[in-house]
Amino acid sequence: MEKKVLILTSDTGGGHTSAARALEAGLTKVAEGVNFLVHTAHALEECSTVTRAAGNVYNFLLRSHQKYVKYYHRFINRYHPERWVIIERYAKPYLERLFDKHCPNLIVSVHPMLQYPIARILHDLNLRGKIPFVTVVTDPCGNSWRAWSDAYVDLYIVAHERAKAELLEYGVEEHRIRVIGMPIHPKFQEVNNLDPGMLRKELGLDPEKFTVFVNAGWIGGGNIPRIYRSLVAADLDLQVVFLTGKNARLADEARTLARQARFPVKVLGFSNHMERLMRASDVMVSKLGGLTTFEALATRLPIIADAVTPPMPQEAGTGVLLEEHNAGLLLRRAEDIVPTLRQLLDTPSRLKAMREAAAALGVPDATQRIVNELSALVPASS
Repeated sequence: MEKKVLILTSDTGGGHTSAARALEAGLTKVAEGVNFLVHTAHALEECSTVTRAAGNVYNFLLRSHQKYVKYYHRFINRYHPERWVIIERYAKPYLERLFDKHCPNLIVSVHPMLQYPIARILHDLNLRGKIPFVTVVTDPCGNSWRAWSDAYVDLYIVAHERAKAELLEYGVEEHRIRVIGMPIHPKFQEVNNLDPGMLRKELGLDPEKFTVFVNAGWIGGGNIPRIYRSLVAADLDLQVVFLTGKNARLADEARTLARQARFPVKVLGFSNHMERLMRASDVMVSKLGGLTTFEALATRLPIIADAVTPPMPQEAGTGVLLEEHNAGLLLRRAEDIVPTLRQLLDTPSRLKAMREAAAALGVPDATQRIVNELSALVPASS
């Protein structure tokens, strides 16, 4: 018998949707004993023009004014717009239509702004306790959005003890929290069987040369373009893959600069094959996105993390985690990328130690364990 799962996410940054896709792949590929039919809805974008506009503001700040995200974060945590009457006016009919159309046996949220409206709709429709409601927190190390916590969520799945501690501080009972790891698409584990040299060759690069993956993220912004500009002006014995995300202007600029570089540079736009780019690389330069970080760790890839602007509140703890475990370095000035990479080139033993630390810190089987928890909530016989 099929069991229907409704996953609710948003394209505010790329991490939430990456988590949703990982869960969808896990439920449909690796679930044991239950046949799941999964539907993923981009709730903020689909709900109303008001909620879509709020998401667009966040993405604009993420791309062009990352230093101001902290104020957006403070506003959300202080004023709780997810509880405003105007939001409920749009959310209630939207969610009712979703529930009526998909008749879910399980609801999973991977976005902090969805707990309150989902839980209240389940309560109002007398479905609380009949349809399990699970939240998978995509901020791994705390200092995150207070809206993650809600008294009506049946089960929380978090990536780290620090996230659990914060939920406890917000009043969530310990029995409702499982520390498992971040939901990573199974392909990030499978790719470790592939030869990095072969993947570099597929990209038109030297299969033997030290390869740096510069990742501007889904939105293609932040300080990564500045770091890239500093890097391409250097004289280093390496090659670069620069992922510009969904930022066409950045891609054009990057290709122009690549023609002036003294080493090979491959510029790519948005990609659905992050796992192959990570596996092809020796080190990744990236912002501290929770999903991106744990995807890299699953592929044993050390990270040089963008800390040129102080990381967003919900990402700061991830940088601390990487430094504590020697799985990454924090880059506090864009121009420091050149001496940082030169040092790694000159001391291969340090890079090897970072790769081993990344492998030890990653939790590649987290998705399987999360799926096991979800399956237990909707057994085949129910």
